[in-house]
Amino acid sequence: MKRYLYLVSLPFLAVSFMACMQAKKTGSEMQEISSPTQEKLSLTDTSLKKVTKSDAEWKKELTKDQYYILREKGTEYPFRNALYDNHKKGNYFCAACKLPLFSSSTKFESGTGWPSFYDVLDKNRVKEVVDKSLGMVRGEIVCARCEGHLGHLFDDGPQPTGLRYCMNSGAMLFQEGK
Repeated sequence: MKRYLYLVSLPFLAVSFMACMQAKKTGSEMQEISSPTQEKLSLTDTSLKKVTKSDAEWKKELTKDQYYILREKGTEYPFRNALYDNHKKGNYFCAACKLPLFSSSTKFESGTGWPSFYDVLDKNRVKEVVDKSLGMVRGEIVCARCEGHLGHLFDDGPQPTGLRYCMNSGAMLFQEGK
């Protein structure tokens, strides 16, 4: 009987070990997305002068995940990203050009698994573009300065705006406030 239990539990232990290793890998990738950059993030850096770079330049400056999201309009997995469960006070910046975009004061729990905000710091800092991918029509949100893909806009958010800016963690950097 002991031998039978041993044989039955062996696959369970192997699967558990692999799941832990995958969770550890996902955690390290999440650290990379939200880690502070060499550049100083500043709330006063609000110029909307276009930032235009070649694909090679963007690939050199951004992490693999950031490039996939910001430049290739990718989407990260829900609930497995660095900022969806962030409850710290501070501000969120475009990971590509460092434009200040959102404040933690407008972040809310949407239950979607992505960071969600009901308003931006300044409406001029983002642009809404029609996205007809995946057989639906929705509002894609891009950075007004570098045109990096940030996420999507929905009209099911809380008051006072009724909006939900559903953003990708990999498209943003977070700077903790005081």
